[in-house]
Amino acid sequence: MSADRRRLSLLLAACAVSAVPAAALAQGRPSTLDMTCGQARGFLAARGAAVLGTGGYTYDRFVRDRSFCEPTQVTKSAFVPTRDTPECLVGYRCIEPGRNWFDDE
Repeated sequence: MSADRRRLSLLLAACAVSAVPAAALAQGRPSTLDMTCGQARGFLAARGAAVLGTGGYTYDRFVRDRSFCEPTQVTKSAFVPTRDTPECLVGYRCIEPGRNWFDDE
């Protein structure tokens, strides 16, 4: 193989490797608005924890149970809009308990 062909092969390989992260970014995060309530619950139950879009540019991290939180955190019920309901109990959010942790943050 000539030096020019070798350089071209290396350049093409580098382009292919650099395209993988770009493709992953282009996929974006799953949106609850594209799922039914049951699908959103199932998605989270299968993964345990996930960052989900909840409309526009809003998103949050949701968990199946407390085992996906930091040791000092507790869970709080998380309601999100889905394709079939405006308030679906999808799972939980991990929060640091404070004096008023029962109130909204």
